[in-house]
Formats: sequence, C-alpha cells, structure tokens
Amino acid sequence: MPDAQAVSARTRVVRESHRGVYDRETAYQVLDEGFICHVGFVLDGQPFVIPTAYGRVEDNLYIHGSAASRMLRNLDKGIPVCLTVTLLDGLVLARSIFNHSMNYRSVVVLGTAVAVLDATEKLAALKSLSEHILPGRWAESRQPNERELKQTLVMRLPIAEFSAKVRQGPPIDDEEDYAFPTWAGVIPLQMVPGTPENDPRLDPKTPVPAYASRYSRK
Repeated sequence: MPDAQAVSARTRVVRESHRGVYDRETAYQVLDEGFICHVGFVLDGQPFVIPTAYGRVEDNLYIHGSAASRMLRNLDKGIPVCLTVTLLDGLVLARSIFNHSMNYRSVVVLGTAVAVLDATEKLAALKSLSEHILPGRWAESRQPNERELKQTLVMRLPIAEFSAKVRQGPPIDDEEDYAFPTWAGVIPLQMVPGTPENDPRLDPKTPVPAYASRYSRK
C-alpha cells in the first residue's frame, strides 16, 4: 500500500511514472541493501552532492562524519536535504541504442536532518551504521571512546517524504525494431564479495569470522 504521507508533488515520479513506488516496504528493502547514499544540499547557491555511508533504524536514516565536516555542520543548521540510494541490477540491451536502459531500484528521501545529541541514541545510531554494512562486526570491535564520540557528528533524517523508482525486466523496443538482427536482453549485475584478506599485522592464529567469510548483501 502506498504511504499517503510520503507522496507529495516533490516526490511523485514524473518521468516513467509507472515505475514510481511509494510503499515503505519497497523503499526499506532498497535502503537496507545499499551501502552508499548521496546527500544533496545547496550552500551559498552552490549545489553539493556528497557520497557517504548510512544506517536505518525504523523510520529514520542516520549519517555521520567528522564534527568539522562542512556537509554535516551545514545540515545541522536546518537546510533542506535530498538523500538518494541506487542499486544497479542489470544492463538492458535493446535493439536500438535509444531504448537501451538499466534495471535498477532507487529511493529518494527529502527533508531536514537534525543532530543527534542524546548519547544513547548517538551510540545506537553508530551501531546501526556499522551493522548496516557488516552485521556482527560491532560486537567484536572496540567501541567508540569519549574522545571519538565528541569528534563525531551524527545526523538523523526522518523517512517521511520519499519515493522509490524501480525498473525491471527485458528491453522494450519499438515494434518495428523487433526484427532488427542483433542480440537483445539483460546482463545481470550483482556485487560479489571476494575472499577476505588478512591484515599483514594480524595474528595468524586469528580465524576469519563467519560474517566476513560468508558475507552477503542479500
């Protein structure tokens, strides 16, 4: 079911509107599978789009970085933000160059981010960022100390105004082009983890944890 709150004039998909999706389940599947978001904002008339890691806890996204970060310091002033995540699933090769495409899933979130000041929420947000990328790692790593926490700024962006856009399936050619003698179809793409490589200074007796040797985004 579409989330009526999420659909607005700003988030409604206009181009290829049939690909627009407005339910949280679809949006959260994309957000939970992705690694990197791109954060867009305007500062003194200059647009910026910054890639960064993120984490999700229920209906909030968290991003973090140095307390000296230009992006985070300005987001903390209440400027509007646009956060996007895109997953590329395949290259779609049509018979005509004009109809080539890609299979993808994407999410756009609009809103205003606020700094996380509560110490408990801040630590939970940092844990969500870590667990989003590598589930199981947080518990086996040294936790942030007081100095590191002071040097880190965490921002919370509510997932209130959002939309997803999805393209799946084979190429769509003009009817007269289906007789054109060239291969057409989809080249699936996926992220495949390699074999973990030990840190040169690692104790050779230390085993590779299962969350690293069996890593998967699915």
